[in-house]
Amino acid sequence: MVNLVINSKHISVKEGSTILEAATENGIQIPTLCYLKDINEIGACRICVVEIKGIDRLVAACNTPVEEDMVVYTHSPRVMTARKVTLELILAEHNYTCPTCTRSGNCELQSLSEEFGLTAETFKKRIVKMDWDENFPLIRDNEKCIKCMRCIQVCDKVQSLSVWDIAGTGTWTTVNVANGKDIKKANCAICGQCITNCPVGALQARHDKESVYQALSDNNKVKVVSVAPAVRAAWGEQLGLEPEEATMQKMGEALRQVGFDYVFDTNFSADLTIMEEGSEFLDRLANKNKNKFPMFTSCCPGWVRFLKSQYPDMVPQLSTAKSPQQMFGAITKSYFAEKIGRDPKDIVLVSVMPCVAKKMECSYETMKDEQRGQDVDFVLTTREFVKMVKAANINVKELEDKPLDDPLCAGTGAAVIFGATGGVMEAALRSAYFLATGKNPDADAFKAVRGYHDGWNEAEFDIEGTKVRCAVASGLGNARKLIQAIRAGEVKYDFVEVMACPGGCVGGGGQPIHLHHNKMYEVRGERLRKLDYTNPIRFSHENPQIKTLYSEFLGEPLSEKAHHLLHTDHNGWSMK
Repeated sequence: MVNLVINSKHISVKEGSTILEAATENGIQIPTLCYLKDINEIGACRICVVEIKGIDRLVAACNTPVEEDMVVYTHSPRVMTARKVTLELILAEHNYTCPTCTRSGNCELQSLSEEFGLTAETFKKRIVKMDWDENFPLIRDNEKCIKCMRCIQVCDKVQSLSVWDIAGTGTWTTVNVANGKDIKKANCAICGQCITNCPVGALQARHDKESVYQALSDNNKVKVVSVAPAVRAAWGEQLGLEPEEATMQKMGEALRQVGFDYVFDTNFSADLTIMEEGSEFLDRLANKNKNKFPMFTSCCPGWVRFLKSQYPDMVPQLSTAKSPQQMFGAITKSYFAEKIGRDPKDIVLVSVMPCVAKKMECSYETMKDEQRGQDVDFVLTTREFVKMVKAANINVKELEDKPLDDPLCAGTGAAVIFGATGGVMEAALRSAYFLATGKNPDADAFKAVRGYHDGWNEAEFDIEGTKVRCAVASGLGNARKLIQAIRAGEVKYDFVEVMACPGGCVGGGGQPIHLHHNKMYEVRGERLRKLDYTNPIRFSHENPQIKTLYSEFLGEPLSEKAHHLLHTDHNGWSMK
């Protein structure tokens, strides 16, 4: 242990701790702007500088180790003056059009500026504009970049893609796509982790709210919306709702007030995905000599983009099943269109997703049909949906818990855990066991695939004498470690689930952003697990509406019609 004094407080901390860690552990707050624990500790922003007795210069608290008998002042006049000047210099190169910024009210730079009482420009402004393709789902605004380097470090250390890098030198140093590439040629997974870790509005998801508003105003269209499992765990966070208040039923009523005719639950198509993907897995197992293993899940478009760009030879190992979002679109514009007697092209389908990559996924050529059009027309992130609720002045606390609309609203406990890492695997194994044996396992028999790991989680299960080796990874850096181990022959698996975002969809790039809290995925994941535990039906194959869909329309899993509507060719589109 190391003994030191911070602001006249005598403390003792573990050797190797930084001043910032020592202060935080002892309730002493030091402001930061670029800092991300274990990811970005480079002292780039200089906001966390502190004064040390006996040292002339100020030092960055985030990467300066504590020493025995060190005396630290975190808010001395000298420190406060330095931080204020640093903020003023940052603002001189930052286009702070706060009222129109997507991060207004939730911006680390804005918060610090208010704390320091900055009311006027001190230094001459120098704003550097850079061109960007505004149609790409991930938008970068160089005028707002503060060069904190978080995006670079997150993409490199967490996601292992290194899409971003430093560009320019000297006073012209900035951040841009690595090697001067166009973002469309940079093999970006569009996971959005750079967005959720950006302290300002320099990175954001493409705004599709106006396109949705325009569709909602068309009286000739049937407006349908479907909500992903992970959204229910997060939508109430910035609307003042407690977790138990933020029900799917309240969300449905909010969406009706926004202007949708039908509100459905993507849990329905998550169960449908299990029926198709689980059946596909059993079919591949039964014909093991004809197939290469492991089979990979295909629910996450960020992960699919990663595999296509990094290990294209392994793409045939992806399940051919579409994601729940796309399956829902295909069923809405076929089965549901028939039910209500409307031309599929008269239906506008909007998905509310925790994901940025879903905005790209719905546009792929393989997700369209000449008769139906796009499976999904527009994708809104959770953040966009919340802003629509706020814009409509909806008092969410007063909303009634009204049922969602039939016939695409039923979902099981297995479906809701799709939003948390390991959930797709667990749901698939529950139904695969039934499809192979004709009987249900214990609903929690496969809980070994749950949890958060540096690397990946693995487990082996026995299905009537057949050993099934499984692995689960979340975060693309972990996915890369797993793939490399598989390719090196160090591990062997039959079935592998990968989610691009740490923690799964609950930690998606379209979810609400909380300053200084990058592990909300653990809290949200637990919310989904509780919904699974309390659901009276915990097996996808027992979903009554799924049974009806097969009996009335699809026939059986992997039927010709199911293949046409619910499966896809992952080689049928390019990354560009």
